[in-house]
Amino acid sequence: MKILILAAAVAAVIVLAAVIMANTTGNESSQNKVRVAFFANISHAVPIVGIENGEFARDLGDIPIETRIVDSGPQAIEALFANSVDLAYVGPAPFITGYIKSGGDLKILAGAASNGASFVVQKDSGITSGADFAGKKIAAPSIGNTQDVSLRHYLSENNLKPAENGGNVIIYNIANPEIFTLFAKGDIDAAWVPEPTATILVEQLGGKRLFKEETIWPTKQFSSVLLIGRTDFIEKHPDVIQKWLTAHKNSITWINENPEKTESVFIDFYKEHTGKKLAESIVHESFSNIIITQDPLPESIHIFAERAYSLGYLGRAGYNLDDMFYFESNTQEITSWQS
Repeated sequence: MKILILAAAVAAVIVLAAVIMANTTGNESSQNKVRVAFFANISHAVPIVGIENGEFARDLGDIPIETRIVDSGPQAIEALFANSVDLAYVGPAPFITGYIKSGGDLKILAGAASNGASFVVQKDSGITSGADFAGKKIAAPSIGNTQDVSLRHYLSENNLKPAENGGNVIIYNIANPEIFTLFAKGDIDAAWVPEPTATILVEQLGGKRLFKEETIWPTKQFSSVLLIGRTDFIEKHPDVIQKWLTAHKNSITWINENPEKTESVFIDFYKEHTGKKLAESIVHESFSNIIITQDPLPESIHIFAERAYSLGYLGRAGYNLDDMFYFESNTQEITSWQS
């Protein structure tokens, strides 16, 4: 029952945020600037590298850009609903929850990355397959985020339940830096985490990468980061959105054509943001596990929705994702970014 209580709590926070959004929409978004949220993760290389190397500034011209680094997808969704940011880079699971709870007040503009998550175990954990999860302590980022949904779905597929739902698998929903600390102390047996945390646990703490998440997907690829925005901001500023999408596309091209420079830019950004310098080997390995792409992989988003719904994260009355992509119903020429 506790998982249902947690899911209800997530829903309540998002519903409250949606109310705040409705009451505050248009206050700041009418200003000629773009406020964007993203993570200090390698999977968020598009906004990180694109902003650090000046691509977004070049394509947006005199439109100021305000950045906000967040720790989780649910936090980014709350920022959108509170009208403190206009755009965000988030995983599919938080977007889906926010989209449904807000009645469609969020839209997907593009993909940003796919894959890039792994299940890492302690070398002496005794975990070699899903059958060994019973009685173990496993961490994932915040409840309702993409890795959390994947972990809980995997448990269900292996006929296991989390402890809060009457099972014997203990799940810790904590931020990636805390996961590192608990893993280092040996207080958790495993973690389902994105890059670069997955590779850090392996290279710095002697963890074993049991599997990469894409290996358990039918198509071996899943959406991990999406570019999304508040519907009202998108509709009021189509010219700004077009420029952002151009910068987004150009940044993806630059990243894929300049892997070494991309890694260097990320290392500098990460050190400035966290005060810690990542080893080149960690950054290189992390990028090798991610596909930087503008393809949002719609099928995988629908699969995430099905999984989130089965976990109770989307309520029990059903859901509809028909209009989650802005460009499907848009009459402006915003879709030129696809060509």
